[in-house]
Amino acid sequence: MKSLRLTCIIAMTLSAAAMPVSLAAQNTAKPHHTHQYHHYQLIDVGTFGGPQSNQYIYAPARGVLNNSGALGGWADTSTIDPLCFFDYPDCYAAHAFVWQNGAKTDLGLLPGGTNSQVNWIAASGLTAGEADNGQMDPLLGGPQLRGTFWGHDGTITDVGALPGTYFAYTSAVNSRGQVVGQALNTIPDPYSIYGQGYQARAFLWDSKKGMQDLGTLGGTDAIAVAINDQGQVLGWSYINSVPSPICAASSSLFFSPAAAVLTTNSFIWDKKNGMRDLGSLGGTCTLADDLNDHGQIVGGSSLTGDPVFHPFVWEAATGVTDLLGASNGNWGNAFSISSSGVVVGVTSDSVTYYAMLWRKSGGHWQKTSLSTITDRAYASSINSSEQVVGQDFGHAFLWEDGGPLVDLNTLVPPNSGLLLVEPGQINDRGEISVTASDANGNNHTVLLIPCDGNHPGVGGCDYSLVDASTATQSAVPRSVPNGTLHPLHSRLSNRFHIPGQRSSGK
Repeated sequence: MKSLRLTCIIAMTLSAAAMPVSLAAQNTAKPHHTHQYHHYQLIDVGTFGGPQSNQYIYAPARGVLNNSGALGGWADTSTIDPLCFFDYPDCYAAHAFVWQNGAKTDLGLLPGGTNSQVNWIAASGLTAGEADNGQMDPLLGGPQLRGTFWGHDGTITDVGALPGTYFAYTSAVNSRGQVVGQALNTIPDPYSIYGQGYQARAFLWDSKKGMQDLGTLGGTDAIAVAINDQGQVLGWSYINSVPSPICAASSSLFFSPAAAVLTTNSFIWDKKNGMRDLGSLGGTCTLADDLNDHGQIVGGSSLTGDPVFHPFVWEAATGVTDLLGASNGNWGNAFSISSSGVVVGVTSDSVTYYAMLWRKSGGHWQKTSLSTITDRAYASSINSSEQVVGQDFGHAFLWEDGGPLVDLNTLVPPNSGLLLVEPGQINDRGEISVTASDANGNNHTVLLIPCDGNHPGVGGCDYSLVDASTATQSAVPRSVPNGTLHPLHSRLSNRFHIPGQRSSGK
């Protein structure tokens, strides 16, 4: 059904106009020491009778797999949805699921509904997502899309909507049961985020207080994208009515017909301080991607004059810090930040795209290139042990302990029939959720469990170690079955289906 921005950010760089071509400052030298990686057991979570299963590939990419090994997503049933509206990339009705300890649980539907989906699993196991309810939306047209919350007993709850409306989209939930996302009000807005025709509003919901409109930074629209276990909410907001061509250009590649088209900043909200503007790097578009439980935030912000985006980190004491430096003409974005404050993302000179890591040392941010097997790599998720996953030209990769970067396909049994294409998240146990593709181009949500000392006795595990240089040399051929690489990226970047909008194709 849906995803927002992770693969989309990369798509923007691939289509960018000419940018400076110097990466002299990047450290791309391969380490000289021998490095070894563990093998992984591959678990295909399966479906409910249909051809595909999916997970929410989205930055922040830390909500689909928690540290207890609970993995959430949605899987096709064998039932055809006659409306074929929420079921992209096929017309099979899909049900939300949680997989844990070898068992997949169908989380069910709202009364009268056909589809449901998990978007986020909190550390405590509380779950949020969305579902349809079988009713039509008189404001937007099409079926109603409702935000959902699943408690510890598995009961599904409709989080409701703002007065006079019928739409809510949940982005995240924390261990307190606080849910955040995007709702609408009834005020027409030609510049509505995601082009729904009405003002978009960031909301906070819990079972006691219901839905709260968090307001904006002065503009007409705002959305919430994440919440941490401290109750801090991260989101985006228009700050005025001035158009932002760079926001509109980046958004138009990811959403139809548009996403953020006016000057957009990001915010942090908490109960004590309310909504605070994070600031910017001088341009008209700042889109935060992730925050940790310490309130550190990362994302991308355009420079003065909007020539390029740079990755940034925000901390309460220091505000926004440019991780590349204002004088660096290259492009970049930060996607994920660990509990210890280590950041991963991507930098590019428009020719080569480097997976990148930033670590604060002595009060300064130091960058480390994770290198690239090809020339199209980005890092999307990092755990507390500083293991990093990302994608390198259509293959999922792992990096740890100084590297080198290794194709995850070389670390799993060779007879799965699946190509590991895009990672969702790596948790603190080293388990990795990945979207894979089969020979027919169907998506499979898989969980990789490391064959290491933290997972003794796992069935089907090869506990020998893999030499990184050997694994890199024997990487799976860089082709996707039946040419499905680009369709897969198209599906991932278009899963965010909103009533009144349709994707451009399968």
